Amino acid sequence: MHQVTVRKEIVDRVLQRRGRYHLFDQLNPLRTALVVDMQGTFCAPGSPAEVATARGIVEPINRLTTELRKLDVPVIWVLHANTQIAGRSDWELFFNHIVADQVKEKTLESLSPGRQEIWTDLTVGPGDRTVVKNRYSALIPGSSPLERILRSIDVDTILIAGTKTNICCESTARDAMMLDFKTVMVEDCCAALSDDEHRAALENMIQQFGDVMRADEVLARLHGYANLVGNNASRS
Repeated sequence: MHQVTVRKEIVDRVLQRRGRYHLFDQLNPLRTALVVDMQGTFCAPGSPAEVATARGIVEPINRLTTELRKLDVPVIWVLHANTQIAGRSDWELFFNHIVADQVKEKTLESLSPGRQEIWTDLTVGPGDRTVVKNRYSALIPGSSPLERILRSIDVDTILIAGTKTNICCESTARDAMMLDFKTVMVEDCCAALSDDEHRAALENMIQQFGDVMRADEVLARLHGYANLVGNNASRS
């Protein structure tokens, strides 16, 4: 797990700009969902896309999801997969220019649809949902059905967790904000390849795109709302 957080100078900048640090004092459990981007391709030792630090956030993610299920907050696991037809991928730019030639075939294989699974050390609940995307962001048009699912269960607040903080997590978080979802990056449930990249994503988020909180802060706001207004309504 990363030991860095948003720098004091960024905190001061945020306070000067809007007079408060956190955007959301309360989070409504009945309108909140957690989106987690954690699969074997990025967590497994030796994978061509390995993020070793991602294995360090398994425990906090499991703690968070356990508490969220008690509050009836949906947990949605996101898996990245890319198909190939007649030798061409559905993301040609990525595989032909972003991925180095020497690891292209391994990456294509590791991201093929039949190989995707939630990282084995994570606890998946019987009521959890799984969504497959084919771009960094699960919310960019055409990538996945995530937005439609969120709208159908009346979610207006998205908690973001997984890896990489500055790639898939940040991409989905940015698009979430653009689509008018309240967005919270759960910083101790996200991981990147380095402390600097992780912190840069958190600082981007808190300044322009959403909130940054630790899991305990998220749960405190969810419990606080539930205790204040009661939580007797059922989610449709």
